[in-house]
This record gives sequence, structure tokens and C-alpha cells, in this order.
Amino acid sequence: MDKFFKISERGSNVRTEIVAGLTTFFAMAYIVVTNPNQIVSFSNQAPGTDPAFQQIWNAVYIASILAAVIGTLLMSLYAKMPFAQACGMGLNSFFFVSFLLPHVIAGDGSEGLIRGYQSGLVIILVSGLIFMVLSISGLRAKIAKALPDCLKKAIPAGIGLFIAFLGFQNAGILQANQYTLLQFVDIHGAIAGGQFLTVVPALLALLGLLLIAVLEKYHVKGSVLISIAAITVLYYITTGTAPTFDLAQIGQTFADFGTIGITGVFHSAAWADAFAGPAIGGFFSALMLIVTFCLVDMFDTIGTLYGAASQANMLDENGDPIRVNECMTSDAIATVAGAVCGTSTCTTFVESASGVAAGGRTGLTSLVVAVCFGVCLFLSPLASLVPSCATAPALIYVGVLMLKGFAKVDMEDVRSAVPAFLALIMMPMTYSISNGIGIGAIAYVVITLCSGKFEKKDIPVTVIAALFVLKFLTVTM
Repeated sequence: MDKFFKISERGSNVRTEIVAGLTTFFAMAYIVVTNPNQIVSFSNQAPGTDPAFQQIWNAVYIASILAAVIGTLLMSLYAKMPFAQACGMGLNSFFFVSFLLPHVIAGDGSEGLIRGYQSGLVIILVSGLIFMVLSISGLRAKIAKALPDCLKKAIPAGIGLFIAFLGFQNAGILQANQYTLLQFVDIHGAIAGGQFLTVVPALLALLGLLLIAVLEKYHVKGSVLISIAAITVLYYITTGTAPTFDLAQIGQTFADFGTIGITGVFHSAAWADAFAGPAIGGFFSALMLIVTFCLVDMFDTIGTLYGAASQANMLDENGDPIRVNECMTSDAIATVAGAVCGTSTCTTFVESASGVAAGGRTGLTSLVVAVCFGVCLFLSPLASLVPSCATAPALIYVGVLMLKGFAKVDMEDVRSAVPAFLALIMMPMTYSISNGIGIGAIAYVVITLCSGKFEKKDIPVTVIAALFVLKFLTVTM
């Protein structure tokens, strides 16, 4: 095991890798339930409105776990890196808006909803095959390496802010405000209204962050996992909530997965609907959807790899992640496998950085994550017992660690400072890693052109910027 994963060579040990794997899993376990919820948009469409919603939910539930297992195993055994994969947040909501919502609006019923779901899988499959060609050819790695140095240094910091932002939101530390958009959790209002329990998760999350910091100060191994366990216990004690789980629906989820999930991309009607169906809008619209999924997955993965590899000190002499080709190929295969199984785009998860922060340095970390996801096929309710307020501190702490890279940006040079700042701030502001990279790339190209410093080496980033301009003009995401 040590020889295969190069555990000693990377300055780690088996215990640390296992703890890191568990840390990553618990930080991203929410995706097991969140992904099917997002794809059928239970937030917009009440469960049970149409039987097809529950069928799709069940199919996506199983497909999401299988995609995560396949992608993460590839990261473990092929790329041999401590990164985990699962269905991308944001892309799953976009899937609903693009492929299911038109049928909801048209009132097409169960048959229309299922056809929309399966036609969406075709689009994901095609985009995944394109990912695979670009990855195997090495073009995706070349695109990543073509990014200017200022963006390479800003991306990890931007992802750090994004991860911390997710953590603050998940725990309820940040709340919506109609005047300022966001506000700190209203502790006074909750107490005055006799609803103190509503702010307990936020307070526990803050306590968890401080616990991690104190444990790290004393160099305690597994500080993040200790915090997750402690806050989970405190959550159930302080809220008086009884841990519950229901295994009754597991059989039905497998049945629906076999009926409409894994068979989806093999229906000729799904291909016809994907490229000519009125709900999608014709061939050009289908093409732009493919391009959009390609761009978002490509740059989400690039950003995550740079961020997590930087945190783990796993960059080469040029500041690029080691084994980047293998990581991107794993990502591409996972997307294809996810589409065949019945779910939206699979991508490298930003929460992987939490495992890296816990000491994960090898593929053994991701192997542990894959095993945990595999167990969730049958015992998924157990994973949902860990509340968001317990995993949020891990995400926030990772944000703290990842911000240090921004100090290396040359802030005296506007051509570096402005694109780096835009990439940094736009990731959390637009809720998208790829948007941050795209806006930063566009700013870099415009400033470079106007300053007369454009060189041959800037051509690739110019192409990237042009693709993002096309995306922003044609697709809202």
C-alpha cells in the first residue's frame, strides 16, 4: 500500500490518510441527498406533485452515489491524488432549469418529465465525451497551464473564499437580508422571539471553527474530524433532536434507477429530444448547452485542482498540480459514467481541500471517500445524521488556509492585480468557480491588449476569455 500510493514519499501515514478521507467524506456527504433534490428542484416543485419527480429523485439518488464512487476511485487508483469527485452543485440546478422546467411549464406530465430528464443525460454524456477527448489528448492540461501566473495564484484564494462562503451559509451564520443581501445571524432577534434553537447551529459552527483553530495551534492530528464529531454530538444534545433514519425506500430507489436512470441515454427518443426537441430549443441551443457544461466542468475542475494541490504543496516547479492529466482524465470519465448512470456532471469537489487540510496527500484518502460513498448506497440515511453545522467549520477553516496564496500576487502591477482580484471576489459573489476564472481571464486579456503587452503566450488565455464571453452572452448561469 505504501509503495502503490507513495504514502511515506509524500510525508504521510495510513492513519492520517484514513482520517483525511473521512474528513472529506463528511464535508461533502450532503451531496448524497442534495443532488437529487436540486435536479428535481424540490425547492421549486413540491415533492409528490407528479409521480415522475419521485422516480427521477430515486434514480438520481443512486446514480449520484455511483458517479461519486467511480470518479473518486479513479482519483485514487489512477491519478493517485487525495481528491474526491461528485455531482457539481450549480450544474445540478442548471440541469433542472434546462431539461425539466420546460416540461413543467408546458404541463407535459410524467412522460414529458422523464423524457426531459433522459434528454438531459444525453447532453451530459456528449459533454463528457468531449471532456474525455480533451483530457486524453492533454489539451485540458495545456489550457490549465496557459492561465497567467496571477490567475494561478488567485484561483486557490478565490476557492478558499468560496468554500468559506459555503460553510457560512450551510451553518446559517450568514442570512439573507432584503436591504444588504446578507447579514450575520440574528441572535438577538431569535432570542427575543423565543426561537433561540434556530440560531444554535450557527453558534455551534462558530464553536467548531474555534475548536479546529485551537487543536491546530497544539498540532493535534485529525483536528477537523474531531471538530465534526464533537459538534455533531453537541447538536443533538443542545437541540434535543433525536437522530432518525428510514431505510424503507432503498429498494424503490434501486428499482427506479434501473427503470429510468441507467437506461436513459440508450433511448433513441432521448437523443431526438436532446438535439431537436422543442423543450431544449433546437440544435444550436443543444450545442450551447454542451459548451456550457464543458466550460463549467473544465474550469471548476482546474480551479479545484490548483486550489487543493496548492494547499497540499503538490505543485510542480511551474506552479501547476502534479499528475494534472490523470486528474482531468478521471474527471472526464466520471462525467461520462454519471451520464450513463443517470445524473448530471460529475466534477472534482472543492470540499476535497478539507481532507487535504487534515493531512491527506495520496490516493488512499480518496479511496476511503469512495468506500464511504459506496456504503451510502445502502445506509445513506446514516450520512445525513451529520448536520451542516458540523461540517461547515471544516469548510471555513480550509478557506482560511487557502487565502495565503493571494499574498504572492504582484499587486503593484495592475495587469496582475485587477484580474486576480476579480477572480478572487467573483467566485463567491457569483457562486461559481468557473465564472471567477472567466471574468479574471477576460480582464487580463483586455488590460493586456490595451497596455500593448500582448504576446504569443497570451493566445490561449484569449481563447478562454472568448469562450466565456460567448457563454455569458448565450447562457445565464
